[in-house]
Amino acid sequence: MDYPMLRRLTELVEAGREAVLCTVVDEQGSTPRGRGAAMLVLPDGSTEGTIGGGVTEHHVIERARAMMREGTGTELYRESLDAEKALPEGAVCGGDVMVYLERYGRSPEVVIFGAGHVGRALARLVCDTGMPVLTWDERAEFANGESIPWGRTLACPLNEVFDRGLPLHSASFVVIATRGHALDAEVVKLLEGRKCAYIGMIGSRRKIAFVRERLIEEGVAPDQIDRIYQPIGLPIRAETPEEIAVSILAEIIAARRGADLDQLRSTL
Repeated sequence: MDYPMLRRLTELVEAGREAVLCTVVDEQGSTPRGRGAAMLVLPDGSTEGTIGGGVTEHHVIERARAMMREGTGTELYRESLDAEKALPEGAVCGGDVMVYLERYGRSPEVVIFGAGHVGRALARLVCDTGMPVLTWDERAEFANGESIPWGRTLACPLNEVFDRGLPLHSASFVVIATRGHALDAEVVKLLEGRKCAYIGMIGSRRKIAFVRERLIEEGVAPDQIDRIYQPIGLPIRAETPEEIAVSILAEIIAARRGADLDQLRSTL
């Protein structure tokens, strides 16, 4: 791969963007590009560089976009296209090609709103899984590196979180577990219209009904509220903060891996 391609990939990652690097690692027979040919694919399907064009490149772009949607890290793509099949599909070559796809940039992360007992226990568990975790609270005595040494902490007024560098994107798993109903509702309003892989809110069904009614009165779209998993966590009859954290993390892992959450949540 040439240096301009490496520099461009570095620029994208440093800017907080996502891309898939697609590199030809093996080829047999007649193929448009040889080993080492590389292409970058961005989430919108645009590309930089080429691995030869034609149907194979089109298929690789589709796989790269799927990886970014699903959060997959790497994939080895193989395609065989003999001369008879190549012509109808618009290719000019026949042969075998192997392309290695690597996703760079955004990766699954957990953002916890609330650094109380449950938030602290959850941050510790998430860190053990290897996923990045950020815990926010408006109280600096709770959200700090000494109290929560796992991942990043952010202490500031809620309306400043994005200005302070809160990383929220399509691979963010958001947990709402603040100190009270009113603040939970403010977090929900803050997240309206923003991309997230998952949003869950802690609390009893009575509390959640109260928050829902308040938000609708304040003009939050019902669709925004309905996308929130509430009460958060798989139904394992958890009681302690640590047990509740286990139930929440289990639900996040299930969402990340594409499990049937509706079925899991109705098990008990």
